[in-house]
Amino acid sequence: MKKTTSVGMIAAIVWVATIIGSLTAGTLMGADGSEAQETAVSAEPRAQDSSSVPPAGFTAIFNGKDLTGWYGLGHFDPRELWAMSPEERAKKREREMAEFQAHWRVENGELVNDGAGSYATTEKEFGDIEFLIDYKTVPKADSGIYFRATPQVQIWDYTEEGGKWSIGADKGSGGLWNNASGAPGKDPIVLADKPFGEWNHFRILQIGSRTTVHLNDKPVVDNAIMGNYWDRSRPLFPKGPIQLQTHGGEIRWQNVFLREIPAEEANRLLRGSDEGFDPIFKGRDLEGWEGPVENYEVRDGSIVCKENKGGTIYTKEEFSDFTVRLEFKLPPGGNNGLAIRYPGSGDTAYVGMCELQVLDDTAPQYAKLDPRQSHGSAYGMAAAHRGYLRPTGEWNYQEVTVIGSTIKVGLNGVVILDTDLGKVTEYMANRPHPGKDRTAGRFGFAGHSDPVMFRNIAMRRLK
Repeated sequence: MKKTTSVGMIAAIVWVATIIGSLTAGTLMGADGSEAQETAVSAEPRAQDSSSVPPAGFTAIFNGKDLTGWYGLGHFDPRELWAMSPEERAKKREREMAEFQAHWRVENGELVNDGAGSYATTEKEFGDIEFLIDYKTVPKADSGIYFRATPQVQIWDYTEEGGKWSIGADKGSGGLWNNASGAPGKDPIVLADKPFGEWNHFRILQIGSRTTVHLNDKPVVDNAIMGNYWDRSRPLFPKGPIQLQTHGGEIRWQNVFLREIPAEEANRLLRGSDEGFDPIFKGRDLEGWEGPVENYEVRDGSIVCKENKGGTIYTKEEFSDFTVRLEFKLPPGGNNGLAIRYPGSGDTAYVGMCELQVLDDTAPQYAKLDPRQSHGSAYGMAAAHRGYLRPTGEWNYQEVTVIGSTIKVGLNGVVILDTDLGKVTEYMANRPHPGKDRTAGRFGFAGHSDPVMFRNIAMRRLK
């Protein structure tokens, strides 16, 4: 933030799982939507049997005995829930408890719903996860799994007799049913359902807004963005409960296991291979960089702005259209920026195409920022969606794609900015940005005295 005013489907990648060391091959996309490519095949983790014993690294979130850890909540906008006081939330749970208990039961180690009532909802909220669950249902049933309180990974009767071929049921279960028509992931890639009376097995990876679904060991959704049903203008919420939806027929669940994915692993999964990218910082020195390099240092393989120092350092090379990917770590209140198409002198926020904010906008001193000053925003021109930074002290993964006058920013698997600066006509403090129409320039870091760290910086030219 300026001191003056207050991330191609069907390409394969390695799914690195440091805790369990085994994941099935698939495709992941960069944080801004670009492909990450690398290949490997290995077995997915499986429970030993149906006794709710989780695989290594996983936790059972249904104990096979009772409804501990779950409560009843219907199709309800979670923003309204989060806006309630603890007392109001407790009263709402109490009001819905009788209906929940009337329609949900535990039988032979299985979580059973009769086809009606509110949805089984986890008391705990989750962000990036790997989720395993088995289900068995009946003809004409309709169900699904909500992630972050948002619909949904679809489950339904895939037969013609089920009566829903006209809306896609012939394609099978596992799709992101509430995605917009034609959007990636809305329809499953293959029909993978087992016949009624047999157990089906889901393995679902949710990282940022990106959802990958395997049904009965077949990939049915390949790293698609799950849309925010509750507000189509915003990305999926950062966290929220898991909900088991049901209506129209009995459904049984078992082996409900979950693994929370740590930040470092999530970053590796989102990034994948750097094939096609060239490093512009090799982690040893600032060779290839210009500007006030004396105000920066290389520490632990990272570029770091020295405390109480600053200025914009930039590449010797110029770039026109490109994708840059990097990781950064913020100290509390940390402030820096990405210089985009910088001419080599002057204030990059105004003389360059833009300065993309790198800012701990969770810090108290930034509570009342103009939205165009939050992290990932094109400073003073276009506001990014807020709330997707990892906690300070953790590494974030970010990809930026610049094509012509457009710019897209992906943060931790969530597109937080997708805008055309050529169409911006209103500016913060009515101060114009004459450099916003630049077609080429340097890439750099605009330091503002804080020791923000950058590493693994790689660039792919698009033009």
